[in-house]
Amino acid sequence: MPAQTLAQKLIARASGRDFVEPGEIVTCDVDLAMFHDSSGPRRVKPLMDRLGAKVWDPDKVVLITDHYVPARDEGSRRILQIARDWVQETGVTRFHDGEGICHVVLPESGYLRPGMLAVGGDSHSTTGGAFGAYMFGIGATEMVGVLVTGQIWLRVPHTLCMEWTGALAPGVSAKDMMLYLCTRFGMDGGEYEAVEYRGSAVAALSMQERMTLSNMAAELGGQAGLIAPDEVTRAWLAQHGQPEVDTLHWQSDGQAPVKAHHRLDAGALAPQVAAPHSPAEAAAAADFADVAIDIAYIGACTGAKLDDMRMAANVLRQGRKAANVRLLLAPASVADQETARAEGTLGILLDAGAELLPTACGACAGYGNYLLPEDAVAISTTARNFKGRMGAASARIYLGSPYTVAASALRGRISDARELMP
Repeated sequence: MPAQTLAQKLIARASGRDFVEPGEIVTCDVDLAMFHDSSGPRRVKPLMDRLGAKVWDPDKVVLITDHYVPARDEGSRRILQIARDWVQETGVTRFHDGEGICHVVLPESGYLRPGMLAVGGDSHSTTGGAFGAYMFGIGATEMVGVLVTGQIWLRVPHTLCMEWTGALAPGVSAKDMMLYLCTRFGMDGGEYEAVEYRGSAVAALSMQERMTLSNMAAELGGQAGLIAPDEVTRAWLAQHGQPEVDTLHWQSDGQAPVKAHHRLDAGALAPQVAAPHSPAEAAAAADFADVAIDIAYIGACTGAKLDDMRMAANVLRQGRKAANVRLLLAPASVADQETARAEGTLGILLDAGAELLPTACGACAGYGNYLLPEDAVAISTTARNFKGRMGAASARIYLGSPYTVAASALRGRISDARELMP
C-alpha cells in the first residue's frame, strides 16, 4: 500500500477504505458532532423541524453553552433556553451548560481520541487535531446533514508540514509559533489543506500548548491542524477518561508525500505580537515597546487554559499590574479555573490585580459585559484581532502569548516577557 499521511489515514478509516488519494471526494462516517449555543440548536432546530428529521445518534452529539453565558439580556436567555429544551427533545445527553469554552471542555470531558473524524459548529474546532483526530469546522446547513445522516463528504486534503526543530526559549510559547506562521504564510497559507505540526519543539509541548497550535490552524487557513499522538497524548487522555488509546497507527508514514514541508527553528523564535487588525501582522514583541496599553485580556480557548494561566502567573508573580491598565481574566473552563485556584495560580493573578470574568467566550466572540470601549488599546491572548470583534471598532487590539500579555500588564506597555522572568 502506498505511504499515507496522518490526514489520509484518518479519512480513509472514516470512509471505510484502506487508502484515499488527495483530491478525491469521499463520504465519511462522523464519530462526533459538537456545537455551542450560538451555532447549535437555535440554527439547526428550525431546519430539522421543517424536514421532520431526528438526530441520527444522540450519543455522538455534544452541545456546550459558552457564547451567551452568563445571559445578559432576554435574547441571550432565549437562545440558552432553546439549547436546553433541544437536548430534552432529542435525547442528547452530552450537554455541558456553562462549564467553559467548547474547544476546551470537549477534550477535558474525554470525548476525543486518536483516529476519530469529528466536526464542530465553530471554526476553531480544528483544536481536536491536537489529539490525533481529524476535526474541522462546518456551518449550520452542513451540521444539519451530519445530525440527520451521521455522515459528511469532503475532499481528501494534501498535507502541509510545519516542522519546528530545536527548542523554544523560556518565555516563548505555541502562540508565538502560530503568530509567526500566520505572518510568514498569511491567513490563507494553509490553503484549506491539512496542516500537520511536527518536530522536536512540537513534541516537547504540553497537550494544552498543542491545542493552541491546532486551534489556530483556522487562522492559518487550514481545514485541520494535526499533531500525531504520542506518550504525551496518551498520558493526558488517561487522565481524562481515555486510558486505552492507539497512538502507534495514527502517524504519517515516513515516505508519505506532502504538498509542502516547511522547516522552522524554534530556538530562533522571539515572542511575537500581532498588530491591529490581523493575526498575520506579527513581529517581535520588542518592536512594539513604545505602545502603551489600556487593557490586557487573558481569555479565550487559545489563551486562558490552565497552562496559559500558569504562563501569565509566572510573570505576574513579580508584582501588580500597572495602575492605568485593566487586567481581565476569563478562564477557558471551570475545571481549569478550579485547578488554578487550588494550586495557587489564580491567587497570583488576582493578587496582581486581575478581574475574574466568567468562564466563557466573552469578548473574544464579541459577547458579554466586558467589550472593549471606544479608542481602547488592548493586548489579548485571543486568536483574532479583527476590527470591532471584541467591542468598539475604534479599539486597537494587539495579540500576544499569555507571557507577553502579562508582561505588558505589568509595565503598562507592550513588553517582552523574557526581560521580566526570573
